[in-house]
Amino acid sequence: MFNVGDKVVYPMHGAGIIEAIENKEILGKTKKYYILRMPMGDMKLMVPVSSGAKVGLRQVIDAETVQLVLERLRQKRAPSNANWNRRYRAHLEKLKSGDAFAIAEVVRNLACRDKEKGLSTCERKMLDTARQILVSELALAKDLNQEDAMNLLEKSME
Repeated sequence: MFNVGDKVVYPMHGAGIIEAIENKEILGKTKKYYILRMPMGDMKLMVPVSSGAKVGLRQVIDAETVQLVLERLRQKRAPSNANWNRRYRAHLEKLKSGDAFAIAEVVRNLACRDKEKGLSTCERKMLDTARQILVSELALAKDLNQEDAMNLLEKSME
């Protein structure tokens, strides 16, 4: 169980801070919810405490792990002969996992492919989403603003 003030990652949405833990009645049932403030997009989410683990809610990575994630961005991409649909599905599974290393691989792979051959509209949207998710976690892990976190990500990929 997480506490108020904890920095957490919610897969497909990015990193946020637990602002409150409240009982809410929804559809006639009262449940305890984490109230998350997501700095990216200034969004609030309610996640049932009982299903936090099931949906993949996890702690933000620590500073040491940030360095390992940034190294993953620098690694050479493995060539893929899969068609765009298979690549898209494989990348989507990585995003859904919420794992920082998997998301870094998606960013790296799609950014490299964009430079080499360009991306389809779907893949470009996925790259933007993956970048935002990763930037949100880097920002909270390193206590950076979004712009500095994006610069850190971009610098790591040069």
